[in-house]
Amino acid sequence: MIVLGLTGSIGMGKSTAARMFMEAGVPVHDSDETVHRLYSGKAASLIEQRFPGTTSNGVVDREKLAKKVLGDPQALKELEAIVHPLVREDEKIFLDEQRGRRAPLVVLDIPLLFEVGAEGRVDKIAVVSAPAKMQRERVLARPGMIEARFEAILKKQVPDAEKRRRADYVIDSGKGLEPARLAVERIIEELANGAKIGK
Repeated sequence: MIVLGLTGSIGMGKSTAARMFMEAGVPVHDSDETVHRLYSGKAASLIEQRFPGTTSNGVVDREKLAKKVLGDPQALKELEAIVHPLVREDEKIFLDEQRGRRAPLVVLDIPLLFEVGAEGRVDKIAVVSAPAKMQRERVLARPGMIEARFEAILKKQVPDAEKRRRADYVIDSGKGLEPARLAVERIIEELANGAKIGK
């Protein structure tokens, strides 16, 4: 089974690419979705213990949590020390299940793959990329997003050019959906050796 790591900086279209892999029948483990699930489950009480007042009714309030950790490297480290091991545990269960099903190819959607040093957990890496101007427009169009927050997020991420340099594949999301879908299909074809991936 080949494990493909899918990553890309904020606003580059990674979630859209992940959906394309899923639509093609490739099993995808989504780290963001896992965190979302953990925030209303296993991780909530641990986060409340460390960051009091950041949950309500046993669910993490992302805005309250962001106010406590954004701009505070130590707090962010402590949050990651709670969340990352739980995500890894969930990822391992996913990989074990897919091996049991003899999946030829699976995708680990890891937003901060290079930033957290996850290269060793995957066989190949695909980076989703788009021109910087397009990235900025996409991100600033998100509800509640402001320039300063966008800049703060960018500073914490490995630059796009460096990600592209270190990737095995680059999926360009700046040219529209169809070219991106073709790039995804080519990757599947190559990595699954033409094996039929069933839905």
